[in-house]
Amino acid sequence: MASIHISDIEAAINYWRALAPASFEGALAAPTRALAEIYAHMVFQHLTEIDEFTLPQAALQAWLAWYDSTPDTPCIAICSTSQGDEVCKGCGRTFAEVQYWTALRPVEKRQVWRRITLLGSAWRFNRYAERAKAQSD
Repeated sequence: MASIHISDIEAAINYWRALAPASFEGALAAPTRALAEIYAHMVFQHLTEIDEFTLPQAALQAWLAWYDSTPDTPCIAICSTSQGDEVCKGCGRTFAEVQYWTALRPVEKRQVWRRITLLGSAWRFNRYAERAKAQSD
């Protein structure tokens, strides 16, 4: 099951708040409102993740628009899986994740991003952080 972490819902809300601020009367833009309803549900239910297939279409489309604004791949062009490593020293993905990256759905890619970011052991997050940032910009 692929699921979306609450931190991604929050990031998407902030993306939409910056893109389409609330009206003078305080009304949220439709994408922000759709995501905020999911966020509130998750907080109320004490959920940290939500199944992508249970999201209402408006919330999913708003999340996907935010996702499209993020870097697609964690690759920093230093791939140790090509040298036989099971986990890439450059980006932190497994050989299978590198090999099948283009076939993964956005939610699956975000799960990988979350895992490698939390681990923080790949060169992307230490030695070559400047290079990774330059490639993301």
